[in-house]
Amino acid sequence: MDPRFLPHNSHLDNSAGFAEQDPQLRRLSRQIYQYRSQLLDELTAASPGIYTLGGGRQIGKSTLLKQWMNELLARGVAPESISFFTGELIDDHHSLLGLMQAQLGDSYTDSVNYLIIDEVTYIRHWDKAVKYVADAGMLEQTVLVLTGSDLGLIRDARMRFPGRRGRAEVVDFHMYPLSFRECLNLKNPGINVTEIICQPGGVEADTFDTIYKEFDQYLLHGGYLTALNDLAEYGQINKTTLNTYSDWIRGDVMKRDKQESYLREILTAIIKRYNSQVTWNALARDLSIDHPKTVADYIDVLVNMDAVFVQSALLEDKLVAAPKKARKLMFCDPFIFHAAHAWVNPVGDPYNSQILPLVRDPEWASRLVEASVITHHRRFFPTYYIKARGEVDVAYVSNGQCYPVEIKWTNQLRPKDIKQVSQYPQGEIWTKTRSWGDINTIKTYPLPLKLLQIVGNNESHG
Repeated sequence: MDPRFLPHNSHLDNSAGFAEQDPQLRRLSRQIYQYRSQLLDELTAASPGIYTLGGGRQIGKSTLLKQWMNELLARGVAPESISFFTGELIDDHHSLLGLMQAQLGDSYTDSVNYLIIDEVTYIRHWDKAVKYVADAGMLEQTVLVLTGSDLGLIRDARMRFPGRRGRAEVVDFHMYPLSFRECLNLKNPGINVTEIICQPGGVEADTFDTIYKEFDQYLLHGGYLTALNDLAEYGQINKTTLNTYSDWIRGDVMKRDKQESYLREILTAIIKRYNSQVTWNALARDLSIDHPKTVADYIDVLVNMDAVFVQSALLEDKLVAAPKKARKLMFCDPFIFHAAHAWVNPVGDPYNSQILPLVRDPEWASRLVEASVITHHRRFFPTYYIKARGEVDVAYVSNGQCYPVEIKWTNQLRPKDIKQVSQYPQGEIWTKTRSWGDINTIKTYPLPLKLLQIVGNNESHG
């Protein structure tokens, strides 16, 4: 194997010591909270084929794949049948093809091989090499996993490899930051979340206290393990952790031939108009960027990086996005918000002087809560907002049916706040209170408990 890749393939020399020698697994072992994704079960059961794993930076894709390698070794898979290459060190498809041919050799005729190309989108024309080895029959006994922080990877794979993906029902995975439910499970293993969902009325007072406390914490660390572990170990999110994520955003945007100054303006604009209706034309008028299309291009890059979510208005008669109505912009996780905010508004101690005051501010807390509910829904459903005479914060579509949800993270509800959601028989209001009830026949629920329900059996993929 090329010596450049040996640090990520220490199992070839000492499979028993892989967990202690591998850089990602070594860092994971030092953390207070260590997470095992359900996605590992699907990868471990994977049959030969071409799989993709997409998701934003710093959410743990590489660590998950190292955990997978370790579990394969524990199951008795031969070390030489597993290999890990990082695309950041591979220039183009010619280099990638050479590495794949050298690694697979003649072994693909004998037993299953596991080949991982991490951050494959860094490699110029990577798809040409993959298509070649697939057409040459070299992947007939190979589980090939391609990862990328650009969600265009999944779209490209669907277009470029028809009929070459293998027989598995699910071959494209989207890894998200941890959900609120996953964070609650990780930090409080004694709480039976399934039981709470099935019998919410039976939640004891101390469990209720824990759930609300953890939700407050979730607004700080989001679903990012590094931030979560910072809070557990140091009592705050370290500035270096925030800088690491914002540096990745800047670096990846710059690699796409974009300007840092424009990126700063757009992130500032997203924060200023957080969860508010906006058009590209209106944004362009407020920025030094001359053309709305340029604004849209930058937003598209941030969406593909899984940093930003664009919530469209719902065309209610067709249950699709209304193309001519304004959109709402938000970050895909509270931690991304804090990292972006700390970069565009630098301060010496961002956690104490910026993050804590912001989440304690009722208006900003409401915005973060609303964004969290929206981005939890979007993991599983087409998710919009409704704009008619009034407005509804979330309208998700499932099985051809629209489900409106109004979010009220305040201590009081005004009649005008629920005017629009009351037009829908299936409408709900999710509130800050810890009680269930009805307001003008509209059912109300404690928001954190409802948030626990927005999960599927395979949370980490979609």
